[in-house]
Amino acid sequence: MGDIVTGSVHRFERGDIIVEIGRAEAILPKSERIPHEEYHQGDRVQGSILEVRKSAKGPAIVLSRSHEGFIRGLFALEVPEISEGIVEIKGIAREAGDRTKIAVASTDEKVDCVGACVGMRGTRVKNIVRELHGEKVDIIRWHEDPKEFIAAALSPAKIADIQEHRETKEALVIVEDDQLSLAIGKKGQNVRLASKLTGWQLEIKGKAQPVHAEVSLHGMAGIGPAMEQRLSEAGLTTLQQLAACTVEQLTAIKGIGEKTAQKLLDSVKTVLSQPPAEQATGTTEKATDANAPPLTEQTDRAEGTS
Repeated sequence: MGDIVTGSVHRFERGDIIVEIGRAEAILPKSERIPHEEYHQGDRVQGSILEVRKSAKGPAIVLSRSHEGFIRGLFALEVPEISEGIVEIKGIAREAGDRTKIAVASTDEKVDCVGACVGMRGTRVKNIVRELHGEKVDIIRWHEDPKEFIAAALSPAKIADIQEHRETKEALVIVEDDQLSLAIGKKGQNVRLASKLTGWQLEIKGKAQPVHAEVSLHGMAGIGPAMEQRLSEAGLTTLQQLAACTVEQLTAIKGIGEKTAQKLLDSVKTVLSQPPAEQATGTTEKATDANAPPLTEQTDRAEGTS
């Protein structure tokens, strides 16, 4: 379990790949493959052993390329300091096929944990990225201090300040306005992976936005539960965060077209122009029509856009 094995594609069964590894056969289910990967009979394939199931025909070996364990195994193979225990993998956060963040630490102060994983001229990490077919890999130095670890996890964005609440493991991260979109990442990916890696609930805001002015999107007229969920998954939970986005950034979120994005921005900016007492409700008559249906992807289709 967890070991990396290499085999060749033997055949296909109902979308799953049967991999020949020595004298045994293993299953690489479609759900455990990296998205958009394609294989043909005879192709070399590498994966980590996810589990061994009992079946009528005997033990069935199940492989995975999308699991975090595959990243762990690749680094252990490529970086001798990890297999020797000099460098430790403290955590992995991954969205297979797109991006991985891995936190490492050294048990020997003479060994640079990040440098060991990167390798001479980046050869070690390049070999791993090649095996992952171009998936981005961020190697982060683990810190015992939560503030330093959070700041490192949100790289490449530069952090201005972090206000932490250790009891609830929540942190408000302040960045320069020009770093806001970088800290949040495309479709909220950067902050989402950083939150998973650190185990902290992270909220990102621009330095120019006053802390006390944060207003939740929840309950805002025109934003239904489905739209609120989409925005939340993209790391957008407050009016201020939404107002800082562009139409292009919003249309990158699944289910939001150009017309809907523009209406969202117009609505939220109108709300923010109201006195603080009215902002807290998020439902002023000037902002949106209270009887209007929630904004959804149907809004764009109805207006003739995709």
